[in-house]
Amino acid sequence: MTPSIPSLHDAAREDQRRRQHRKSSITSVVIAVLVMILVLIALGLVLLPSLSTDAPVVVAYQGPVRVEDPPEPKKVTRTRQAPSAPSAAMSRVITANATRDVAMPVVDFEVTEPSMEFGSGNDFGDGWGNGAGGGAGGGGTTFFEQKVKAERIAYVIDYSLSMRGRREKLMRHELGKSIGQLAPGTQFQVISFAGPAWVAGSRVTMNNGNSDAVVDAGGEQFKWRSGSKSGGWEPFGRRQRPQWISVAPGPVDEAKALVETMPLVWGTDWENPLEMAIAMEPPPQLIFFMTDGAVGGDMVKLARKLGNRAKHRGIIVNTVAMMEPKAEAAMMELAKRAGGQFTIVKAMGEVEVVPMQ
Repeated sequence: MTPSIPSLHDAAREDQRRRQHRKSSITSVVIAVLVMILVLIALGLVLLPSLSTDAPVVVAYQGPVRVEDPPEPKKVTRTRQAPSAPSAAMSRVITANATRDVAMPVVDFEVTEPSMEFGSGNDFGDGWGNGAGGGAGGGGTTFFEQKVKAERIAYVIDYSLSMRGRREKLMRHELGKSIGQLAPGTQFQVISFAGPAWVAGSRVTMNNGNSDAVVDAGGEQFKWRSGSKSGGWEPFGRRQRPQWISVAPGPVDEAKALVETMPLVWGTDWENPLEMAIAMEPPPQLIFFMTDGAVGGDMVKLARKLGNRAKHRGIIVNTVAMMEPKAEAAMMELAKRAGGQFTIVKAMGEVEVVPMQ
């Protein structure tokens, strides 16, 4: 039986409708896939950078404060430069929590305690410039153009009869001026010597044709006599023990008055007064040693021995040869051994600070 014409048309339309539906479905799927791809791409652009670049986690802790050992008292090389000064540095570090020992300095501005380091040279006060030296502690002063900074200063000064005249005037003026420049907080002492040695303020009596002496210090007596060594003196019993004086208006004025009024005494001996200064407790950071006299025996050998003793105790010794060429080699050796400065005062009072090699 032959199908009717309407039935054929219906079948054709149904087939077309199915093709269109399948085409629409495929198109929808393609579009959905493309949209999904676009969405994934967009999400990738947003998320991938944060996923691929992990923020580093820094784990840090405050490491122990690293403190360098405080510098030994400087054995200063005198090229006229001043008290390294310095001196000790304190640094703080943060260390990374890693296998390598890597440290980064932390910049801070913490003020550390004043150093007890000392020195002598051109680094004190306004206009003193730069130079060599061992530290910044204590007050500064000068003595025959030697500029220093220290917290404990002993003056070992020749009060022998040979100082009469121009030498005596220069010595008393410079010594009084130097003591007057000391800052509060500084400690000082004046040890005078001729044949015997005594602390300023003591009374000295010469006996037996100047062959022995008695030093009276507030009722306590110390006896001295001319020794067997050539031109030398020695204590008959124990020596006087110098004590530190703290700088203040009263003690400074009293010391300056003593400097002006103490009489000159017979004899010259270096060793005892320097030994008294070196043995002080606590030891001086700096000794000013001035004399116009040569002593008997091998002066350079004596200077070498005294310089080594001072160096062993961490004491700088600055020396001043007052118009006595014969003493210059030994005085320079003493200053060189003890890391100090050496000054020559010439016949007309000119002062020359000698560069140390």
